Amino acid sequence: MQISELTFYFFSLILIIGATRVITARNPVHAVMFLVLTFFTAACIWVTLEAEFLAIVLVLVYVGAVMVLFIFVVMMLDINKEIEKKKYWKWLLPILIIFGVMLLEMFLVLSERTLGIGRDQIASNKGLDYSNTKELGRLIYTEYVYAFEIAAVILLVAIVAAIALTLR
Repeated sequence: MQISELTFYFFSLILIIGATRVITARNPVHAVMFLVLTFFTAACIWVTLEAEFLAIVLVLVYVGAVMVLFIFVVMMLDINKEIEKKKYWKWLLPILIIFGVMLLEMFLVLSERTLGIGRDQIASNKGLDYSNTKELGRLIYTEYVYAFEIAAVILLVAIVAAIALTLR
């Protein structure tokens, strides 16, 4: 096993533990802090997969902006924990079923026989002049330009709606 595979599995283990703690933490502030850990770990996995630009964007946008907003909102909420504890048990069976389906899907995706390719065919070494940021930009503005434009319009409508609701 190579060092890159070991780091990937190490960060994956931390990611799974952090994501599990996000949904099992009793304190909402602790859950948000575990979500920050999960985002950082996902960024580390993206770095190991040679997607540095996406890792930096994940840290700057989600950890730097969205998570600060989440922490402020969670700290201002007044959550009655006794009522929330009673609601948890009725959702346990659907949660376990969804978890089982997701586990099966991950097994099928990661199985070499299902994919029909070996591990050495998945990773490809790029040259020194390769830029994943340039490749991402090329894909966004050529093959996925319509989806990108639709996402931009939806975000614009959401911003206008948020401003309209705030001004009332």
